[in-house]
Amino acid sequence: MEEPKVYSLSEISRHTSNKDCWVLIKGKVYDVTDFLEEHPGGEAALLEASAKGDATEDFEYVGHTIKAIRMMSKYCIGFLEGCDASQDTGISGTVKEENEWASLAAKSKHGKKPLVSMNLFEYLLAIFIFVVAFVAWYNLNKASS
Repeated sequence: MEEPKVYSLSEISRHTSNKDCWVLIKGKVYDVTDFLEEHPGGEAALLEASAKGDATEDFEYVGHTIKAIRMMSKYCIGFLEGCDASQDTGISGTVKEENEWASLAAKSKHGKKPLVSMNLFEYLLAIFIFVVAFVAWYNLNKASS
């Protein structure tokens, strides 16, 4: 088995163009040059994340599907200098890691619960208001009879 390649932060920072784009996420280095045009968030999102140095925060902020996380392994080219290659970096595809990423992906951008829960709350609130209005209407009509 081949020893994983190790890159310095300065070396990673030299790969920030649309012709050669690397991103650093959770200590792993990904060459996403071939993925730039396919990225659902657009080429600019990856280029901006690449220019920042460590794209971990941006990656987690946006939230990604398990499918997207699994795709990442084919773009991994090595590790950041000083990171233990055997260390759990959170992106290698084990069930435990996928569950952790699924939890992150389910959160909205601001760390709140998923939008689906908010929509359910709004739905239940509307039903509650309707029921209160109906009871009030019924009692007013009953009183006037």
